[in-house]
Amino acid sequence: MRTVNKMELSFPSHSVNESFARGAVSAFILALDPLVTEMNDLKTAVSEAVTNAIVHGYRDTIGTVYISAKILADDRVIVKIRDRGCGIPDIEKAMEPLYTTGGEERAGLGFAVMQSFCDRVRVASAPGRGTTVTLTKQFTRRNDGE
Repeated sequence: MRTVNKMELSFPSHSVNESFARGAVSAFILALDPLVTEMNDLKTAVSEAVTNAIVHGYRDTIGTVYISAKILADDRVIVKIRDRGCGIPDIEKAMEPLYTTGGEERAGLGFAVMQSFCDRVRVASAPGRGTTVTLTKQFTRRNDGE
């Protein structure tokens, strides 16, 4: 499928940058004239993935979070959120609802939220090498004049 547009950015894993990431991806997909619900779904999924990179990937250290996004000709958006943090030893376990390594203050719902708001969520990870979360969402093609 042909790529219509793409972007890349990176930033330090400070928690304040979670809102920056959400805003940057939102601004990028505005070219699709998305429905508000679609925009909010992707923003929430990106927010969860970036928070996971910050809280779990880098834990007690500061690293770099990388985001790349592309809009495909069929109005699909693919967003990759990557860290070079500690990695996930058991991806299947980590994706179970309520499972967390973040202590009592974490709900363990990040991957479940991402899956509920996106058409596809892929996770690739290796201990000591980091994690890449790939979010895919189909946007509704709107007719001119709507």
